[in-house]
Amino acid sequence: MRTLIVSDIHSNIVAFDAVIRDAKARGPVDIIWSLGDIVGYGPHPNECLDTLRGFEHVAIAGNHDLGSIGAIYLGMFNEEAAIACEWNGEQLSPDNRAYLEGLPRVVQQGEFTLAHGSLRDPVWEYLIHEEAARASFALLETPFLLIGHSHLPLIFEEIVSAPDAPPRVHSVGRLNHGSLIHLPDNVRLILNPGSVGQPRDGDPRAAYAILDTDARTYTQFRVQYDVESAQKNIRDAGLPLSLAERLAYGL
Repeated sequence: MRTLIVSDIHSNIVAFDAVIRDAKARGPVDIIWSLGDIVGYGPHPNECLDTLRGFEHVAIAGNHDLGSIGAIYLGMFNEEAAIACEWNGEQLSPDNRAYLEGLPRVVQQGEFTLAHGSLRDPVWEYLIHEEAARASFALLETPFLLIGHSHLPLIFEEIVSAPDAPPRVHSVGRLNHGSLIHLPDNVRLILNPGSVGQPRDGDPRAAYAILDTDARTYTQFRVQYDVESAQKNIRDAGLPLSLAERLAYGL
């Protein structure tokens, strides 16, 4: 089975469409796993939700999904994110609002656990350091954890060298376009595919991953999309201009 793994789409339908086209060009997409923040920041929440829901998929809630439906306090967000969350919530169709209200915060799919931030705090924690990775590994009941939230394509691993030795956790680093991970049998991994709709690693291309469970591989990809069109959509919606400007720089 080939699974398209996406995170942090953030109502950027231009980027999401580009990811789907690129993934399909590389082979069949049997299912999509979405790691949270389908909405927020961008101007097309319903279009992104409708597109995702048109596929067989599994999805979990991110903080912007919850903020847009009033499930968490918008005072927890910075001003521009809060404005975009409120605006996104006002655009949601009743059916898509109900869909977001029903999303779980953590799910297991075979060998994989899906969470937005971390297992210690699925909604808010940015898992970008080894200490946070160690805390999530301690709670992890499956070999692999897939996360989003930081908008950074990252990998952490936990290695047990001997039965009586404590596990060693370290960051393997950032994943680049074409990075191929062979899923090991004796090492646990935390993987972040990066962001579809608002990358923050200095690369403006949309990020996603393909999991091939038959080959036991996880491959990171980047794809160019029409950033100028996405920026215009944000400006036309009257959302904060900085949300459009940052797309050009991947920040």
